[in-house]
Amino acid sequence: MKRGLLALSPIVVLILVYLSMSLASGDFYRISISVAFVVAAVYAVTLLRGVSRSLQERVAIFSDGASDKNIMYMIWIFVLAGIFAATAKAMGAVDATVHFTLRFVPVEFLPAGIFVAACFVSLSIGTSVGTIVALTPVVTGLASQMGADTAQMVAIVVGGAFFGDNLSFISDTTIAATMTQGCKMKDKFRTNLLIVLPAALLSLGLYIFIGLTGEGDVEVASLAEWYKTIPYLLVLVCAIAGMNVLVVLVLGILTTAIIGLACGSLSGVSFCEAADEGVMSMCELIVITLLAGGLMNVVKQGGGFEYLTKVITNRISGKRGAEAAIAGLTVLTDICTANNTIAIITMGPIARDLSEKYSVSPRKSASLMDTASCFAQGVLPYGAQLLMASGLAAISPLEIIPHLYYPMAIGVMVVLSIIFQFPKILENKR
Repeated sequence: MKRGLLALSPIVVLILVYLSMSLASGDFYRISISVAFVVAAVYAVTLLRGVSRSLQERVAIFSDGASDKNIMYMIWIFVLAGIFAATAKAMGAVDATVHFTLRFVPVEFLPAGIFVAACFVSLSIGTSVGTIVALTPVVTGLASQMGADTAQMVAIVVGGAFFGDNLSFISDTTIAATMTQGCKMKDKFRTNLLIVLPAALLSLGLYIFIGLTGEGDVEVASLAEWYKTIPYLLVLVCAIAGMNVLVVLVLGILTTAIIGLACGSLSGVSFCEAADEGVMSMCELIVITLLAGGLMNVVKQGGGFEYLTKVITNRISGKRGAEAAIAGLTVLTDICTANNTIAIITMGPIARDLSEKYSVSPRKSASLMDTASCFAQGVLPYGAQLLMASGLAAISPLEIIPHLYYPMAIGVMVVLSIIFQFPKILENKR
């Protein structure tokens, strides 16, 4: 027991260090979470003395987590997204897209419209990160033009992005959840939809209310430079078509360069300067991602995950308890790994054993895992989605979290579905 608790202590150190520094400074947005990660990382490597004798071996364990292929893939996305966002902005794509949007969508319905657009895009492409990459730069420009709260507008995109991440047939989380639980995608979709639909409708109603009660008359410019919206439209279309997000971003960068050079809004030098600025804007995000990957590998190697699993599963009694354990273990694993797909794959076999033992239908088990992981990932300040959104919008992840109505709402719906055992209409015995 002591070893299990000790293995989890790096996460505790991370939270305590960040909270203490923020409280001491009197401002939660003043201190970067990267500092807390460095302290926790040093502590974690020191903690491994009982596992590996040499410092080199301990650092190697940390480095294995930091250099995981999923971490490296995210860094590729971060770098290309930073370049695309910065070069498109320098070319004038953001302003042109904002003017285009404001001309055709009433200002009072923009929050609701953004949420619906994010839901549609994410459902089509099956990735929350891709949706955030495509929509955040535009939404940030809209917020500036309208005088709206940037954090709130970005949070709408993040919420809508997790709608599709949770439900899309081509989402990694859907594939992982259905494969590990042994159910059909269409069955999981129907059960999952009945759990999260009330949260989506409630969020949409809230965004309509926010738009109708908001203020702001905006001056809509002409559409003379409509062609500058092409990079964003291309990224959106290619993403919906199912292209790999890396290929989509490269196409977006190339299109931005061609249009910018052709119309004279960019030169070769200014394009390179903007690209460099985009890469630099992602540096802290990349460092945090690497440190998080290494830190969570230390927790895993030390037996932290195994300890959590034993503690929770030993206290189960009945079907509700099994469902609560499935959702709870998924959330805890997501907090430790900062990756909802990995959380589902890691906890999948345990969840399947629990569902078989306590007669939880495979579709309900898969839905609980997927929805719980999206809830956790949606409000995790060091998760890829919030880091990406905050990096593109140049704000702190903590500024976004209070406005994440949809991720919080689906968390509530998971709890209610366990307590009241719904949706019963689609439940089936094994």
